[in-house]
Amino acid sequence: MTYCVGMRLNKGLVFMSDTRTNAGVDDISQVRKMRSWHVPGERVITLMSAGNLATTQAVVSLLDERTKAPADRHPSILAAPSMFQVATIIGETLRGIVTRYGVEGPAAESIFRASLIVGGQIKGSEPRLFMIYPEGNFIESGEDNPFFQIGETKYGRPMIVRSYDPVMSFEDAVKLLCVSFDSTIQANAGVDLPIDLKVHERDDFVSVRERRFERDDPYYQSVADGWAEALGIALAELPDFHF
Repeated sequence: MTYCVGMRLNKGLVFMSDTRTNAGVDDISQVRKMRSWHVPGERVITLMSAGNLATTQAVVSLLDERTKAPADRHPSILAAPSMFQVATIIGETLRGIVTRYGVEGPAAESIFRASLIVGGQIKGSEPRLFMIYPEGNFIESGEDNPFFQIGETKYGRPMIVRSYDPVMSFEDAVKLLCVSFDSTIQANAGVDLPIDLKVHERDDFVSVRERRFERDDPYYQSVADGWAEALGIALAELPDFHF
């Protein structure tokens, strides 16, 4: 399984994804599910994926190839004039791959299905965040849906819903996402460390901050342990139940 979150803040965008993939309890491996394209001074784009691994890797490979091919052959995400067009290109690429390998096309309950989160910023426009469905269509984040999740979403969602604030700092957002991922990892064996993090600050096309939290990462462990302790304290302080 997979867990990925893309979050929109006033300051920019935050992305986090796990790295576990499995095809059964005896076939578990580690695969990066986050990919970025960066044109210094002009644009930054990050893509996260959940679903069939062959499908998502094919999408990334095709997108990479088209950034190096003549512009008149296939549209490239590095030449698209807007993030909306970037999402359109990625959605059409995903739909084409699912249709090619799925017996009944993207509308079928196919083993080739995948979901994607893509976000970034092109100079002269606002940071934007999209969730792309297996059929190739997509929705954009807004005030009512400021974050997207794909994969094993239910365990980590309550923490984000209760604590998200668009004005929060990147540091607080990372702390919140670490809690969300820890809750998911504790509840579902299909999600696990290492966890990849990427931060796009608004209007910064030079530096992209990224980090991988390994299993023994001291910051991640301090958050996970602190959250468990805080839950125990909060539970003890709640009113006692009486029959």
